[in-house]
Amino acid sequence: MNTTQNIPAKHLDELPNARFDLGLLIRRPEVGAFIGLAFVFGFFAFFGNANFVLPIGAASYLNVAANLGIVALPVGLLMIAGELDISIGAMIPAGAMTVAIVSGHYGAPIVVGIGASLLLGFVIGLINGILTIRTGVPSLIVTLGTLFAVQGLVLGVSVALTGSTSVPLSAPDWIKTVFGSYVANSFQVTIFWWLAFVVMCFFVLHMSRYGNWIFAMGGDRESARNVGIPTERLTVALFATSSMSASFVGMCQTILYSSAQVSGGMSYIFNSIVTVVVGGVLLTGGFGSVVGIFFGTLTFAVVSQGIYFTQFDANWASLIIGVLLLLAVLTNNTFRKMALSYSPKKGRTS
Repeated sequence: MNTTQNIPAKHLDELPNARFDLGLLIRRPEVGAFIGLAFVFGFFAFFGNANFVLPIGAASYLNVAANLGIVALPVGLLMIAGELDISIGAMIPAGAMTVAIVSGHYGAPIVVGIGASLLLGFVIGLINGILTIRTGVPSLIVTLGTLFAVQGLVLGVSVALTGSTSVPLSAPDWIKTVFGSYVANSFQVTIFWWLAFVVMCFFVLHMSRYGNWIFAMGGDRESARNVGIPTERLTVALFATSSMSASFVGMCQTILYSSAQVSGGMSYIFNSIVTVVVGGVLLTGGFGSVVGIFFGTLTFAVVSQGIYFTQFDANWASLIIGVLLLLAVLTNNTFRKMALSYSPKKGRTS
């Protein structure tokens, strides 16, 4: 189990004899993220109306968190590995339009449309990964190129095949139940997909050898390659997962709302990066956790939705959201710096 990847080597020998060490606890990236979440939740619980803490309020931010979280998790893994994918902004409408065109416009079975949507995401992810490792161009530039390329492709193909930028889709009831429905009339079923994805990513990053490899790549890619880590294959796999996840979100939204648009998805680029950073992942790579990204996603969702439960002037909404997110990031960084400068007490035996 990968439980010590963020602990300095000089402290590892102290772990077996330590009952509890506050410094090692707050050294974890998710601790600062949790404190930031508690801060913003308390803020809106105090200034917001009673609905914020009721199921109707929880549904508002959990629905946002689920869709954003499915995209943010693989973006976070990529950032821990030292890479970045901004093509997700185009993959969400691409996945949406693919299932709508294949199964809505042409009438193919819905499972074929879903498969085509995920396959498109897989192919674009392969292209991103292969171009990044073969050209040596930073992944930010590579995925910026595919972002615009996919945007143009989706628009051009949609108009050429359907004559429209909006395509309806009528999915069978069982598909809507699995991918695009509401539980208790308020909670999107994608919340359960998000939680399942959190568990899967937690296992990969913190309980498997692949997690050690991802951290090693973010720390020093050349050294990771020299010790036998398949950095190229892992990079391609991470990009494929990122694109497929974005395509999956677009597909679920199309099934939920029974239509797809060629526009939309661009906000996910900024939102997912902010979410991951709030969750404690360093932009330089090599540091972060799935639990931290989970808390960061909730923090962003609470801030973005909580403002509507208050009496604050809507004209100041963006300012308030920006300040609260900045405070959450600063809180996370402050606790991490405190932990890095903290020296565990010696001589404590179990």
